[in-house]
Amino acid sequence: MASHPGPTVAVTTLVTVVAWSAGRNASGCLLVAAAILTGHLSIGWSNDAIDAPRDTSVHRNDKPIVLGLVSRRTLWIGAISMVVACVPLSLASGVLAGLAHLIGVAAAWAYNLGLKSTRISWLPYAVAFGLLPSFVTLGTAGTWAPWWATAATALLGVGAHLANVVPDLADDLATGVTGWPQRLGKLARYAAPLPLAIATALLVIAPPGPLGAIGWLTLLVVAALLTLIVLWKKAPFLLTIGVAAISILTLVARGDALIR
Repeated sequence: MASHPGPTVAVTTLVTVVAWSAGRNASGCLLVAAAILTGHLSIGWSNDAIDAPRDTSVHRNDKPIVLGLVSRRTLWIGAISMVVACVPLSLASGVLAGLAHLIGVAAAWAYNLGLKSTRISWLPYAVAFGLLPSFVTLGTAGTWAPWWATAATALLGVGAHLANVVPDLADDLATGVTGWPQRLGKLARYAAPLPLAIATALLVIAPPGPLGAIGWLTLLVVAALLTLIVLWKKAPFLLTIGVAAISILTLVARGDALIR
């Protein structure tokens, strides 16, 4: 649980699939997967280690440290080990590609270390997610990702930030976490679908070629999921992951759109 397995597995899998669709061979895809996985493990473990006092004060029984299943020291050791491993694994895809990914990881750590309680708490998400397509394209074709891919994944990150915080708003405010979603309060629940909707539209409409039946179907399914997120007060974060997965897999189905 401390690794935040849902987002970690989803992001690792989706970025690896995108790398495969962009032309990476088997060993290249494994390197991408290893870099993304170690980066996310370092982010998740450091997040729980840093937030341990807050989580304990509000009795977050979904947190392993609060339940006594793991110590704060163990999570710190794991987080530091993973971020150290992430450096060579990222750079194995090329210097520029590696730096793009490592900047994203650093942004996520900056969020954990304090930006989560500021008005720009959304920025690390935008940076970390927005650089993922370029991590793939720089390591494959040596080019930066198209603007629409960067913008779309940045917006997916912002939407995920909003949706992820909504269930914990009360606990966050009680422990002094006052980031952008907390300042929006109840409006965060209604704001989350907007960046997700724009991101989906970009990923489906912006790539070269006709929209096709799959594109239209994606827009309809995502619209239904976003409506559910708005109407369901305690909509699971899994729905947000589903929106991202459907949108990105639709892009993958279009072939080599990222590197055309």
